[in-house]
Amino acid sequence: MKVTLITATYNSQKHLEDCIVSVINQRYKNIEHIIIDGKSKDGTVAILEKYNTHIAKWISETDRGMYDAINKGMEMATGDIIGILNSDDMLDSDEVMGWIVNAFKEQQVDSIYGDLEYVDPTDTNKIYRIWKGKEYNRSLFRSGWMPAHPTFYFRTELFKKYGGYENHYFSAADYEFMARYLYKFKISSYYLPKLIVKMRRGGQSNSSFRQRFRANRRDYLAMKKNNIPFAFVVSILKPLSKVHQYYKK
Repeated sequence: MKVTLITATYNSQKHLEDCIVSVINQRYKNIEHIIIDGKSKDGTVAILEKYNTHIAKWISETDRGMYDAINKGMEMATGDIIGILNSDDMLDSDEVMGWIVNAFKEQQVDSIYGDLEYVDPTDTNKIYRIWKGKEYNRSLFRSGWMPAHPTFYFRTELFKKYGGYENHYFSAADYEFMARYLYKFKISSYYLPKLIVKMRRGGQSNSSFRQRFRANRRDYLAMKKNNIPFAFVVSILKPLSKVHQYYKK
């Protein structure tokens, strides 16, 4: 079973090497790493050239943002399953891809998600919080729940059936994507209780009240589109629903 990992980059030289090396170090080797760069102006392309033999495919051209780049990568994917690995994130251990492939084989599901660590941007061994998932239940979307998006893997055939990310949702595009697949189209899923990704702390959607308000508005529109009942109320509950998912290390 081949895994396609897609990484979107733009001026990502600071952390990209950590991302790539975490993929190279996987014990499970049937991995297709595709990197889509948005015509970076820093040393990103030099890093891609340095690791050229370890990257299945990469391009550097202008795009309409991260989700547009990810869609390009999914169009190029030849793996059986697809996952997204952000350019400043890392796979949590060298066993992650093996765990994911085994889970797909054993559970016979359409998708899988797991747990996430928030780490210090400089010292990635310093862990601030853990986003702990829970056993999958489609009805959880009605209370604003969502899986940790960087841990979400799905069968490639579903992309051809249900489409990619919708760029106009901006920071809510990942939520809309999972709501469409998991809630609207009712694909099957399995919670893998393993740490999948180390994510450096940060994020524009939570940087101010104004940004949070915009993010909630986009969440609401994504919920309406995917037929989640009482979308306005659920969009308010969504940030609150995350509280119990976070654990201090």
